[in-house]
Amino acid sequence: MIPVTSVDRELKDQYDIIERVYQEVLRKFKLQEIHHMIGTMIEIPRAALTADKIAEYAQFFSFGTNDLTQMGFGFSRDDIGSFLPEYLEKKILPFDPFNVLDQEGIGQLMKIACEKGRKTRKDIKIGICGEHGGEPSSVEFCYSLGFNYVSCSPFRVPIAKLAAAQAKAKEKK
Repeated sequence: MIPVTSVDRELKDQYDIIERVYQEVLRKFKLQEIHHMIGTMIEIPRAALTADKIAEYAQFFSFGTNDLTQMGFGFSRDDIGSFLPEYLEKKILPFDPFNVLDQEGIGQLMKIACEKGRKTRKDIKIGICGEHGGEPSSVEFCYSLGFNYVSCSPFRVPIAKLAAAQAKAKEKK
């Protein structure tokens, strides 16, 4: 997984390096193939908006929603504590966007990226990486976008599994 990608050519550059090393390893160990996938973290708004081009190289997207939230809002996680409590108290924000995924803004970037990525690569795998992956409403939102996987802290795995099961059950109703 190649992190912090913002331009498709950047991903191609890294892909070329990975392919060269892959071929070296095959030769060195006299192997025919090593199953692997190459993908990227979608953490930068520009990457979400140009996901169709990025999907020309990426076999999967993993949304780094903490960084995407930080860049999308223009908030620094280092100083959010100085104003977030007041924003929550005054209802400027309905919730801490680092705890609950902002579906209206950041979620729309994710939706755009999913649509564009799938337009280029129909079989692209898409998932979420980070603490939003263990928050029930965020998992349900990702399920609605057709995500293939969730990655989160080990203590959040049971919550993520339950939230995914509930989203699937809700869909069947």
